Amino acid sequence: MLAVVEPDSPGWVANLRLGFRRSPGKTVLAERLHEGPLTVQRALYPEGDLCHVYLLHPPGGVAGGDTLNISADVPAGTSALITTPGATKFYRSIGTMAYLKQNLTVSAGSLEWLPQENILFPGARVELSTTVELKGDASFIGWEISCFGRPVNNERFDRGSATLKFSLVRDGLPVLHERLVVDGERSLSAAAGLRGRAVIGNLYATTDNVELLDLIRKEIPEDHNHELGITLVDGLLIARYLGGSTETARNLFNTIWKILRPAILNRPPCEPRIWNT
Repeated sequence: MLAVVEPDSPGWVANLRLGFRRSPGKTVLAERLHEGPLTVQRALYPEGDLCHVYLLHPPGGVAGGDTLNISADVPAGTSALITTPGATKFYRSIGTMAYLKQNLTVSAGSLEWLPQENILFPGARVELSTTVELKGDASFIGWEISCFGRPVNNERFDRGSATLKFSLVRDGLPVLHERLVVDGERSLSAAAGLRGRAVIGNLYATTDNVELLDLIRKEIPEDHNHELGITLVDGLLIARYLGGSTETARNLFNTIWKILRPAILNRPPCEPRIWNT
């Protein structure tokens, strides 16, 4: 069921629900319900059977008072890759919050959740929340990258606030719950905050293969070792980036994804075409 939002909401309200289904020879996008300015292009099949989907938000940015709700259901026997054609921009707010809520359910299928970066303009007030619910032997590879301020314009995120939440559960049991709050100058410079960096990124992948850690570390250039940390705990590999460039974060995560995909999904890398436009 699509989320119900009060009619007096001060900004855009957008809801998108995606449901996948196994069809002979491939996964199809069988359910596509949307309300407001949030939709998808037609499903693409560059790999033949796996369904590639691009999320579209026509207004081009999210302002204070906007609420975006995205949900995806990937049942047993299906495989999907979801990405975005460009960065999602969160604009300055005069006081009201903007919300982006993402709920992903994978039931013994596989999902790759690979959106391009979030850019939080100075003065934005944002809450970003992602929940991944896995069932059975479902597989998941996903990343989220957020840029605080606009470093290329020397604009720091020295006003506004952002709360980033990520949860992953398997068969109802929590695997990971984390929350980051960035609120003002102190959060930007704190040792437990951004340490003066503007870009943070997290990559998550379901695997127990400890050998992947060594493979990934060998592929990461030495001059980026100080920006990237990798762990493997409770069947979840996590790579964390803290640095100054969304392009660097994307490139590093793309390198890691190309190693993980054959090992976890038994598929060679196949980059979405939209990444090259």
